[in-house]
Amino acid sequence: MNKIILKASDLDGYLNETDRRLLEGMDTLYGKAMQSFKVLTGSLGDAQRKHTEELISVYNEMGARMQEICSAEPRIRVYSFKTPAENHGEASRLIAKLRDVNTQRNEFVYYTQRAYELLFNLAFGGVYSANKNYLIVRTPVTNPVQNFAVHKIPNIDEAIENSVMCVMLRGALLPSMIMSKEIEEFSSHAYVTPFALFKIKRDDRRDEQTMEYILDLDRSYFKPEQLDGKDLIFADPMNATGGSLVTVIKYILDQGVKPRSIKFFTIISALKGALRVARAIENMEVYTLWMDPVLNELAYIMPGLGDAGDRINGLDMESTPRDMIQLIADYGSNIANLYRSQIRVIEDTVLRR
Repeated sequence: MNKIILKASDLDGYLNETDRRLLEGMDTLYGKAMQSFKVLTGSLGDAQRKHTEELISVYNEMGARMQEICSAEPRIRVYSFKTPAENHGEASRLIAKLRDVNTQRNEFVYYTQRAYELLFNLAFGGVYSANKNYLIVRTPVTNPVQNFAVHKIPNIDEAIENSVMCVMLRGALLPSMIMSKEIEEFSSHAYVTPFALFKIKRDDRRDEQTMEYILDLDRSYFKPEQLDGKDLIFADPMNATGGSLVTVIKYILDQGVKPRSIKFFTIISALKGALRVARAIENMEVYTLWMDPVLNELAYIMPGLGDAGDRINGLDMESTPRDMIQLIADYGSNIANLYRSQIRVIEDTVLRR
């Protein structure tokens, strides 16, 4: 098998001593939070109120520390750290719905779409130029004549029309389609991004300290020359350890590819994963809607939201995992119609190989 493997020890090698000290401090704080979790699970009345207040205090302290850490690394851009305070409630409520165990699959997909609209604005809102593009839209009103509306949108063609969506399979498929659709909608030329598809997984039989990340080149669909000089965009709902992303990008760079830029869009990122990515990839910008403080021993984000890929795509049978085309088919007609331009490009990428 033609595979590339990255080990957890390689990832940790990118962290410096300051990073390790800060991460240890965050682990200590989250340990306090978990003590409150245990009490809150079975407490009532005054005891519950007391530990609720303690939990809020710990989370406020963790949030302040993460904001301070990220302010020292400008390539990590967290929505709630970079936007005005009046915008934070929307993001916080959205993340709360995504975390909720009662949020069902269709609703989870809806909130994922909303999350990536906010992330797109976070990344490209700052490049809005004084130049405008004009959209002239035919409306359904025809009396007394056919009506048209004129809308101005920012001219960001230079920032988006060199983009390639790089998909780390399964959970990243729909987020990548959403980002490509946002680019298409803001492009004055209705630019539909090319897609590069990578088959990568982590070995979940291992723990966070011994994890391996396996890139299967035989089941990936891309050409290195089509990535050279491009703005590479990765979208994955979760960034836990950063291992999958670093594995793919390091391999691309080792093939002699020189991207113009690399951007990573994620709904929730663990602090450790964000730091690893920023330290490992020189030309990387990380955009995340929300930052969580720690990983558990299985390398899952805490407090996290579970397996985002499974919550978007539904569960696979272990013996018969779905391929890319099957995943798209299972999204149903509503998603297929909404992202038909993106699906056409993805199908072509897979079938022409």
